[in-house]
Amino acid sequence: MFKVIKTEGRARRGIFTCPHGTVQTPVFMNVGTQGAIKGAVSAHDLKEIGCQVELSNTYHLHLRPGDTLVREMGGLHRFMGWDGPILTDSGGFQVFSLSGLRKIEEAGVTFASHIDGRRIFMGPEESMQIQANLGSDVAMAFDECVENPATYEYAKASCERTLRWLERCRVEHDRLVALPDAVNPGQVLFGINQGATFPDLRVWHMEQIAKIDCAGYAIGGLAVGEPTQVMYDIIDAVEPYMPVDKPRYLMGVGTPSNIIEGVARGVDFFDCVMPARNARHAKLFTWAGSINIRNEKYKRDDRPIDPLCTCPVCRAFSRSYLRHLFVAGEMLAMRLAVLHNLYFYNSLTERIRTALESGSFALFQAEYSEKLNERL
Repeated sequence: MFKVIKTEGRARRGIFTCPHGTVQTPVFMNVGTQGAIKGAVSAHDLKEIGCQVELSNTYHLHLRPGDTLVREMGGLHRFMGWDGPILTDSGGFQVFSLSGLRKIEEAGVTFASHIDGRRIFMGPEESMQIQANLGSDVAMAFDECVENPATYEYAKASCERTLRWLERCRVEHDRLVALPDAVNPGQVLFGINQGATFPDLRVWHMEQIAKIDCAGYAIGGLAVGEPTQVMYDIIDAVEPYMPVDKPRYLMGVGTPSNIIEGVARGVDFFDCVMPARNARHAKLFTWAGSINIRNEKYKRDDRPIDPLCTCPVCRAFSRSYLRHLFVAGEMLAMRLAVLHNLYFYNSLTERIRTALESGSFALFQAEYSEKLNERL
C-alpha cells in the first residue's frame, strides 16, 4: 500500500495506494470537516486545485447529518461527490476539546453535543463503526489528545489508555471491513502516537503501537499551543521508531514552513484548517510570504494575488478586485481566497515532491522555509 521511492536525508518521496486512488507523498490533505471545505468549495473544485486527499471528521458527521444517513446515501464519497481518497479523523480531538462537557472512562468518552447538548457516548468501537458507515479509505484510531501542558502522570496514563483503545480499534475495524455489506471493504486503519511533550513517553508509545499492525501511523497532540521547536523536537524523537515501510502523518500541521520542516524530519502526510481559515480572514499565501488582501495598498493593485501562481483565481482576478469583495462583504471573496490558499498548499507539496525527485530538497528547504513565514 505504501512505497518509498526516493529519500534525501530523512525526507521521503513515496506512493500510497488505497481503494479510491494513488496518493503521491508528501501530501497535504484538504480539510472538509463536514463533507465540505468551508468557503463554498465543492468536490469538483478540489479536483481543479490539485487536491489528492479530502479529510472529514467523524464527530461532526456523526452529529449531523448522522453517519447512518451517510451510509444510506452510499457512503461519504457518493454523498459529497468526491471520487478520490478520503481520510476520516476519529473524532478524538473534537471530543477532548469539549473540556468540561465530557467524561473520560476506560470504555470511552461521554460528552455533550455542541449542537443541542444531548449526551453521546463514543469509544473505540463506536468510532470504528461511524467511520465504517462513512466508508473512508483511511480510518483513524480513537485516541485522547492531551492538552498542553499536561502532567507527566496524566500523560502516561493517557498513553496507556490510548494504546488499549488502539487494540480495541484494531479488533473492531477488522470485524467491520470483513462484513459482506461493508461500505468500503478496503478501508485501512492508522494508529496515533501520543505522549504530550514528553519524549520518553512518545518513544515508548510509538514502540508499543508499532507492534499493532496498522497501515500507517500518525503523530497527534502537537500544534496545540507548544512552541514550534518543541514540536520539531518531538518529531525528531519519535521518527526513528516509526516503521519505515508505513506512511507517517503529522496531524493538524500546519504553516508552510511547518510542512517543509516536517518533510525534512520524515513526515509524509499533513492536514490543517489553516489555509482555508486564514483565507476566510483575508490572509493569503504567496511564494514571497503572506499578505492581508484587505490592506489599503491593494486598492489599485491590478496584479494577481501571486504573480508566480497559476491557480484559477490568479489567472482571472486582481488583488484590487479581491480586496473589494472582502471590503464589500461579498461571499465570493471567501470562495476565491480559499481556492487560492488550498491551491498554494497543494502546489507546495507538489514542489517538495519534485525537489525530492531531483535531489534538491535541502536547497528548497533553505530557500523557502523561512521565506514563507514572512508577512509582506
